[in-house]
Parts: sequence; structure tokens; C-alpha cells
Amino acid sequence: MEIYNIVLISMTVLAAIVFIALNYYTAGYGFLRTSKWGATVPNKLGWVVMEMPVFVFMSLMFAQSGKTDNVTISIITNFFLLHYFQRSFIFPFLIRGNGRMPISIILMGMIFNTLNAYIQGSWLYKYAPDNYYTEEWLKSPQFIIGTALFLWGMFVNIQSDHIIRNLRKKGDTRHYIPQGGMFKYVSSANYFGEIVEWIGFAIMTWSVSGAVFALWTCANLIPRSKSLYKKYEEEFGEEFTKLKRKKVIPYIY
Repeated sequence: MEIYNIVLISMTVLAAIVFIALNYYTAGYGFLRTSKWGATVPNKLGWVVMEMPVFVFMSLMFAQSGKTDNVTISIITNFFLLHYFQRSFIFPFLIRGNGRMPISIILMGMIFNTLNAYIQGSWLYKYAPDNYYTEEWLKSPQFIIGTALFLWGMFVNIQSDHIIRNLRKKGDTRHYIPQGGMFKYVSSANYFGEIVEWIGFAIMTWSVSGAVFALWTCANLIPRSKSLYKKYEEEFGEEFTKLKRKKVIPYIY
């Protein structure tokens, strides 16, 4: 437990550092990719390699936990794995075009995902009190509200990715402003969905580990939404600014 707490504290401090750093340095993948991030691999391969570790490690931890007969823990685990199954084995193969991802970004993502599997799995399967996630938890406000937010966030995230993916016709290399869904309110609707999703997970589990993951999600995606907003302004000018969208949080930021 002492080592676990050290990891949680370290992850929290690192989240703050990452948030500050990403306000000055843009993570170079997707629409913001630049050559300064070094060697690259195809996007499809990059996403699979980066996201798959958390799915594999969490699945193994659950299988070996002795908690597979706990209905509440099984449901929470399956929500978590559902996201990463989609992210590891469905989303990458829907990507269009021949985009590339820096190997450095992939490695950093793999390290974070592995640590995240450790902190989420260790709490659920080892450190949570035995009477914490009983079947009564499924009727609690935390579980009900958290689940609703998680599922809505996942829907917004997947819908927004679908909108972005279908901006271009085959062979078209131009950039377009996304329209529809939550893009009516923010320029990074996919990030908004993911932030809501993991805040929902934190509420659903009512855990420090979930809160740390939600914090990391915000630390990574809020500065990135700022960079994307600036990129849209530079590329589309008044065509974009007249839409009066926020960056990632509707009506707020």
C-alpha cells in the first residue's frame, strides 16, 4: 500500500507538470503532428501499440484477482475494458488516410497506460475494502451518476471521432472544420467526451485512483484543445472564429 500511495502521489505531481508543459509544447500527433517529434509509424499501428497494454494488463489483473465473482467489480472492470477495447481494436482500423504517429508519443502513451492499469487494477482488486463494492453499490448515487456520465462521454467521444473521420472524401487531403454533435459548442468535442467519460469513472468508483486518472485526462487534453483551437484559428480565420465555440468545455473554456 505504501508503494501504491507513492505511485498515486507521483502520478498526481506528474499530471501537474504535464499540464504546464503542454501549455508550451504541443504533443505532435494527429492534426498537430510535426517532424520535431522524430521517427514515426503508421497511425493504425501506433494507436494499437499505445492503447493495447492497458487492456491486456487490466484483463490479466482482473483474471488473477479472485474478484471475478464480485458483480460490482466485474461491471466496473467491463466499463473500463469496453473503452480500451474500442480504443485498441476498433478505433485504429477506422482511421482513414495515411497519417503517422511519432514513436516517442507511442512510448510515452504505453508507459502511462501501463501505470494506469496498475493504479486502477490495484485499487479495485487489492486495496478497496471488502465491503466497499458490494451489490448495494450498484444502487448508490455515485454509481448511477458516474455510469450515466461515463456512457454519455463515451458516446460523445465516439460520435465526435466519427464526424472527424468523415470530414474528407477518399483522396481529399484538405482540412475542414468539424460540424455537428458537440462540435456545435466546442472545437475539441472528442476530448470533451473523453474528459466526461473519465470523470464519470472517477465518480462511479468513488476512488482516488479514478480521480487521478480523470486529473491526468484533463491535464493532457485541456492544453491540447487550446493548441487545436489556435491551429483552427490560424488555418480558417474568421470562418472558424465566427462560430464562437469554446475550446473543450461548453460555455466555459
